[in-house]
Amino acid sequence: MTGLSWQDRVFGGLKRTSERLGENISGLFGRGVDDAMLDEIEDALIMSDLGPSMAARIRDRLASQRLDRDLEEKDIRAVVADEVAKVLAPVAVPLEIEAFPRPHVILVIGVNGSGKTTTIAKLAHLFQEMDYSVMLAGGDTFRAAAIGQLKIWAERLGVPIVSGPEGGDAASVVFDAYKQAQSAGSDVLIVDTAGRLQNRRELMEELAKVKRVLGKINPESPHDIVLVLDATNGQNALSQIDVFKEMAGVTGLVMTKLDGTARGGVLVSAAEKYGLPIHAIGIGEGLDDLRPFHPQLVANAIAGNF
Repeated sequence: MTGLSWQDRVFGGLKRTSERLGENISGLFGRGVDDAMLDEIEDALIMSDLGPSMAARIRDRLASQRLDRDLEEKDIRAVVADEVAKVLAPVAVPLEIEAFPRPHVILVIGVNGSGKTTTIAKLAHLFQEMDYSVMLAGGDTFRAAAIGQLKIWAERLGVPIVSGPEGGDAASVVFDAYKQAQSAGSDVLIVDTAGRLQNRRELMEELAKVKRVLGKINPESPHDIVLVLDATNGQNALSQIDVFKEMAGVTGLVMTKLDGTARGGVLVSAAEKYGLPIHAIGIGEGLDDLRPFHPQLVANAIAGNF
C-alpha cells in the first residue's frame, strides 16, 4: 500500500471487515423498523464481531430513531460508525515517551505468531520518526528465531540491540539492556518477551522476574506493558487479554493484521469490554503500517460509511 495516505490504507485494510458487515445486514433494510427487524440487525452485528454490547447499543439507537421512511443500509452504517467512534474515542491513546530519568521501558508481550516482533520494529520506527533514540532487548530467549528476527530488524533500523543466548535468563538480558540504554542515553528501551502460553506458570514467573529486575533499577519501570493482538484471531483475541492481564498487568494494546481479516470488529469488542488504551493499529507489512489511530476514521472504515 506504499504511496497511499493513512486514511486510504485504513479504508483499504478494513474493507473486508466492512464488506462482511454489509453481507450480514444485506436484506435487512428497505422496510419499516419493527422488533423482528431489530432482532435480525442485532444478530448480524454480533456476527460481524462487534460484540453483543455494541450490537445492543446500535439496536437501541435504531429503535429510538423515528424514521419517516423505510430503513436504508446507509442508516445502519451511519449509526454503526457513530456508536463505534464513541467507544473507540476514549481508548485511542498513543504511547507517550515520558519517563525521567531515561530510558522509557516498554515491555511487549503476546502469543507467538501475533506479529509481536514485527510490531516492536514498527514501534521503534515510529519513535525514530519522533526523534527518539531507541534500543531493543531480545528478552524472548526461549526461541532462537525470535532473537534472530529482532537482530535483523535492529540492523535494518540502525538501532542497538542487547540479546543473550537461546535458553538464557531473560531477566539478565533485560538488566543488561537497561544499563546499556541508560549509559547510551537512549530515550526508549523496547523489550521483546516470551509468548508461549503452553506453560503459563513458566511464562508468568519469567515476566514477574523481568518486572522485578526492572523495578529494582527504577521503581517506575516498566512504564508500559503492551499486549500485541492478532485481529485474525477474532473473538479469541479477547481471551488473550484476559490471560495476559492477569499474568502481566497489561497497560495497553496494539492490534495487528487488521488488513488480513474480516474480523476487524474485534477492535471494537476489545475497546468496549476492557477499556484499555489501544495505542496503535497495524494495517500492512511495511514499517509505516503501524500508527496511532483516529477513532472516527476507523469507525467509518469498519462501518463502510464513506
